[in-house]
Amino acid sequence: MLVRFLSSETGELLMYDNAAGQLLRILGKETKARGSFIQDEMLAASVTLREAVKRGEETAAKPTVDEDDETVSFMDKPVAMGQRAWPLIDMLERSSRGGPKANIVWEAAKDF
Repeated sequence: MLVRFLSSETGELLMYDNAAGQLLRILGKETKARGSFIQDEMLAASVTLREAVKRGEETAAKPTVDEDDETVSFMDKPVAMGQRAWPLIDMLERSSRGGPKANIVWEAAKDF
């Protein structure tokens, strides 16, 4: 399932739910179908993600199950969290400079 991040200041960002969920949990956000960052949260969130990347928090390759067709797939090599985090870090930092009405929302088909 895809999670779509929309910013009032930047373009759209798409991530698979497992990657988005990992990053949102690091930030203390619930992985609901819809959520948001307000301008006051963005810079601190980007710092938190940068620190997590520096610490090298990564997950091992885990099976993923597609519930629609019940297939299981494995990744040969896990993608480093930094590779997944940088687009969101960039969105958070650029949006934080957008003024008091800047915001980022995410949406998915269901809670993840």
